[in-house]
Amino acid sequence: MVVQNEIKPMLTIREVARLLNIHVNTVRRWSDMGILKSYRITRRGDRRFRQEDISEFLAKYNELNTKKTHNNGNGAE
Repeated sequence: MVVQNEIKPMLTIREVARLLNIHVNTVRRWSDMGILKSYRITRRGDRRFRQEDISEFLAKYNELNTKKTHNNGNGAE
């Protein structure tokens, strides 16, 4: 039996920063701006990120980056 609502381990700010090769403050800023989806836990308001959300972000970023690269290469060399 597969449980749909299974709770998977969540990533910390530091883990996300390492995955994306960015500074932890950038992760916080992008989270505040809604660029990265985060969840607040504990009374302190610590942030956690789902691996699926980070993977989705990377897929969108790579897609946009690929389109930008192809559009800049307009064949005029």
